[in-house]
Amino acid sequence: MSNAPIVLLLSGVNLNLLGDREPEIYGTSTLADHVATATAAAEAHGLTIEHLQSNAESELVDAIHGARRRCAAIIFNPGAFTHYAWSLHDALAAFDGPIIELHLSNPAAREEWRKTSVVAPVATGTIAGFGGDGYRLAVDAVATLLK
Repeated sequence: MSNAPIVLLLSGVNLNLLGDREPEIYGTSTLADHVATATAAAEAHGLTIEHLQSNAESELVDAIHGARRRCAAIIFNPGAFTHYAWSLHDALAAFDGPIIELHLSNPAAREEWRKTSVVAPVATGTIAGFGGDGYRLAVDAVATLLK
């Protein structure tokens, strides 16, 4: 069993449809592909990825609560929860470690309603608009922040 620091990778609503849903925006890679990218990047940094995808806001809140004092960092692609899920904001605010908000597309360059993030105020930083490369970039950011 590894003693590597755990990075909780959370995937929010509708991300289970990646690779099939709106490929012109989100690409053709599946969520499993993105998790594999993050896992490989984490291993290169001596970190372990633990992943959860849920379409239920309460399950994501429970996962964030469960990460407290157990995980070193959280990388979170909340999907549409980004724009209104204050319960996720509050749960993240209680986490003591780096939090990276992650988006495949650039929400600031899309519809007006996507320009608001309730996660950003409690995130250490945001990586958006780099497609699947964002997963590697997010892990690299976490590794740098944990040093």
